[in-house]
Order: sequence, then structure tokens, then C-alpha cells
Amino acid sequence: MTARRKAIRIGLSARIFHPEPGGTGIRSKTLQVLEQSVAQWLAARDVMVLMIPSVVQDGELMRSNIRLRDYAEYLDGLVLQGGADVSPRAYGEEPLQPEWSGDPVRDAYELELFHEFLEARRPVLGICRGMQLINVALGGSLWQDLPSQCPGAVAHESADYDRNRHAVTFAEASQLARWYGDVTRGEVISIHHQAVNRLGRDVAVEACAEDGTVEAIRWQGRSFVFGVQWHPEFHLPSAPGLLDCAPILDAFLAAARG
Repeated sequence: MTARRKAIRIGLSARIFHPEPGGTGIRSKTLQVLEQSVAQWLAARDVMVLMIPSVVQDGELMRSNIRLRDYAEYLDGLVLQGGADVSPRAYGEEPLQPEWSGDPVRDAYELELFHEFLEARRPVLGICRGMQLINVALGGSLWQDLPSQCPGAVAHESADYDRNRHAVTFAEASQLARWYGDVTRGEVISIHHQAVNRLGRDVAVEACAEDGTVEAIRWQGRSFVFGVQWHPEFHLPSAPGLLDCAPILDAFLAAARG
């Protein structure tokens, strides 16, 4: 009988929903959730997926008891999932529109989380907002709104939500080019209006859309840090023509296994 390989433990950052003004019941509470598709995409590879809650000073659990550093030491890797905009204030700008103010609470939580995993030399994979957060954490900036700041950009989001797609092309000599061999481009599911502007320290571009928008990045540091602007968890086998994201997941999990 073949022994089952020990499952690795991957932490998934929480999406945070704040109390609604005038809300009652559950709508009056702060909710921390994970997006099911991301968890299932990871769990399909014998991975234990654990959502990492934010640790706040005004909660019942005091920050001195459990730290985000403890998660970085216990888990084998981190996935930063998508969600709300990164606040422009996180990269030294003011929001150009009130609706682009983002979520500073989630920013602070994920920035600390990212740096703890970076310090522990654990691999990090960022998806959509997660990729943008990585770039900001490493000193980069974002376009606050592609349609208004980059006229002529392709449709990176639409009412079709997880069916909106466009092409990306891998950079020459990139890690993606090595992982995919003869494949140099593909169609991806895209749901974003922000995008990487100024690159962070030691950040390399791995892929771009036809309009030049950065679609994948890699940190050229001592550990695995990779980000994709698209949503690999929505690339279902039943959807023909979409880029197979298995090589990206395989590389991340290989780094997590050490």
C-alpha cells in the first residue's frame, strides 16, 4: 500500500467585510471569509487550507497572545486572495475618487502578514488584489483606475465578472516561460480596475496584457514570491481556451514543500 504524502498547510488571507451602517444581526458584525473557489483550487492538490484571521487589538483575543508571525512559522506558504481595492494611501497617494479608497484595515493586516511570511522565507502567491498588495509591500505603486488613467486599455473587468477574459503574453526569459515551455501566451479571467504602476524593489514583470498592463510579477529575492493579476481559481477544465494554471500552482506548492 502506497503511503499517502503528508499534506502541506497553506494559509489563505481573509477577505474582510465591515459592519454595514444601520445594519442589524450579522450585518452589524465584521466578517472574515475566504472565497470558496480559491480554497478548492488549492485543496485539490492534497493541501490543507487554513484561513488566517486578522489579529486586532480591540478583539477578545489580544495581540500579545497570538501574532501573525506565529502563522508564518506554523504554515508552509501563503496565498493572498482577491477582494477590495488596495488603498492609495498605502503607496503614498490620495484616492482620486472616494470609491477608490480601498480597505486600509485589510491593507494593514495583509501587509504585516506578507512581511512575516517573507521574513520566515515561506512562499507567497498573490491573486489579483494579492498581486497588487505584493507590489505595494515591496515599495511599488498602482494605477488607481485603468479606464480613466490608461485610456485605450482592454476591458479588465465587466458585468460578466468571472467570464471576462483577455490574453496575456509571457515576458521573455521569465519564470512563466520556463514553467510553460513552448506556450508563450494564453487567455485569462480578469476582474480588476487597479493595476501595477511603478514596480516594487527587485520586482520583475512576468506577463503583460496586450495593452501593456502588468499581469504577473515575481520577486527576485531569496524566497518564492509570485503574483498573478488574473484568477486561476476560475480557470475550470470545462472552460475551453483558458490558460492552464497548474504549472503556477505546482511551482508554489513545490516551494512550500521545500
